[in-house]
Amino acid sequence: MTGSEDRPSFRLAYVPGVTPDKWARIWNERLPDVPLSLTQVPAAGADGVLLDGDADAGLVRLPVDRSRLSAIPLYTETTVVVIPRDHLVTAADEVTAEDLADEIVLHPLDDVLGWEERPPGRPALERPATTADAVELVAAGIGVLLMPLSLARLHHRKDLTYRTVTDAPQSGVALSWPEDAHTDRVEDFIGIVRGRTVNSTRGRQPDPAPAGRKPAAGKQQSGMRQSGKQQSGKQQSGKQQTGGARRGGGTPRKKSGSGGGRGKPRRR
Repeated sequence: MTGSEDRPSFRLAYVPGVTPDKWARIWNERLPDVPLSLTQVPAAGADGVLLDGDADAGLVRLPVDRSRLSAIPLYTETTVVVIPRDHLVTAADEVTAEDLADEIVLHPLDDVLGWEERPPGRPALERPATTADAVELVAAGIGVLLMPLSLARLHHRKDLTYRTVTDAPQSGVALSWPEDAHTDRVEDFIGIVRGRTVNSTRGRQPDPAPAGRKPAAGKQQSGMRQSGKQQSGKQQSGKQQTGGARRGGGTPRKKSGSGGGRGKPRRR
């Protein structure tokens, strides 16, 4: 093997619509000796990529198989309806599912919104194989399409636009990894997506000191010196108070000189 093949790396899978660029840039700044390998995978196949060991972690769409995968939800996307630019729906800034009741709503086989039954509106005769195919049908005037905002931007066309659908299901994005493969590198990436600073030790806490361990000798000596300083301060304070008491109400001092306490001699 060559030296480059022996270098450690971190393999990150991500689904269409997710843009890992910001996190990848931070990774490269913090861990320049650990190459970050990015691989785009279909949303429906992300679980399998992680469970088969083809990636160390993934930016995936929820839900995931929680019996075998760990996941940290990152954000939830707005759902939009993709329509031709001259469609009547463009007159409003946002719409509801009821507003689409008379429309043919395309439902691709790789849909990620997780409808309980089917999308609103009238179904097409056949389901498009992919979201990209469905977008082509929208451009042809065959119907409209609901999808997460990021996918609408990914499949942008000049002859199409979109509007927010206020009551449609939404798609959540999460960082996920196999439960039995929570490595230090995974923890590093968790720290990045959660915005931890480079000096944060969260997730890698040092081993706690055994119960009853005595502090180091230097600390003991430091404590003894500090205690001695405090005691010395108390003694000094006591001296100041004693001196004050003598000055305020103690026995007055005798004046110096041979006359003792007889005062000044009379003038002749």
